[in-house]
Amino acid sequence: MIDLTISDGIARVVLNAPEKRNALDAQALADLSAAYDDASTARVRALVLRGEGPGFCAGRDIAGVDPATDDVTGFLGGLVTPLLQKMSAFPVPTFAAAHGACLGVGLGLLIATDVVYVADTAKIGSPFAALGATLDSGGHALFYERLGAHKALDLIYTGRLMSGSEAVQSGLFSQVLPADEVRQATEDAASRAAAGATQAFLASKRLVARLRDERLALWDAVATENANQAALRDTADYREGFAAFQKKRRPEFTGD
Repeated sequence: MIDLTISDGIARVVLNAPEKRNALDAQALADLSAAYDDASTARVRALVLRGEGPGFCAGRDIAGVDPATDDVTGFLGGLVTPLLQKMSAFPVPTFAAAHGACLGVGLGLLIATDVVYVADTAKIGSPFAALGATLDSGGHALFYERLGAHKALDLIYTGRLMSGSEAVQSGLFSQVLPADEVRQATEDAASRAAAGATQAFLASKRLVARLRDERLALWDAVATENANQAALRDTADYREGFAAFQKKRRPEFTGD
């Protein structure tokens, strides 16, 4: 269901249940969390998340779920939210290749990833309007922040799914590409990040998270940037970057 491979400094996490469009049950969520744990101990310098088959992730696997006895709090609060927090805090640049269905929890996986490349034919949103349920996994926050209240509620009330092109044009994700190019473009971006200055990227990742979560004012953000730059001065990659620039050669970063 969840495959993890590591090579060339990149962890590749694959949702591999194409027969159900990579929908996630409790065991799959636990396995996905374990894959991120394993990747974090392997000293990788980038991570790629993708799905096999016709879609990225159709959300929660509700086959056989009895709504009368379903432990929604345990599933969302005990499994989904901790996983999304772990993914969001993963200590290197993370990338996702999204195609086909990106729904519910699947949308949440994308929200928790640093950079998302989507196929123009992707379907992004939630089918919850037809289920009598509500958007979860961070969807309200993303839609409100990027789309505003009116469009966010329009999508939630109607259950209309956004195409990859519309999602990128609306500022939800990074780039839209033809479906047959998304995976390679994501791999290329991860390869560039894995060859880059990991500690500098991590400083930026943490600052962007603070800007999102704490709504830092401009000059507070600038002060943090200044402190980050001073701390990076003591890293090997900082020294290598300066030396390479001064000598007009390509830098060889190690992530240190």
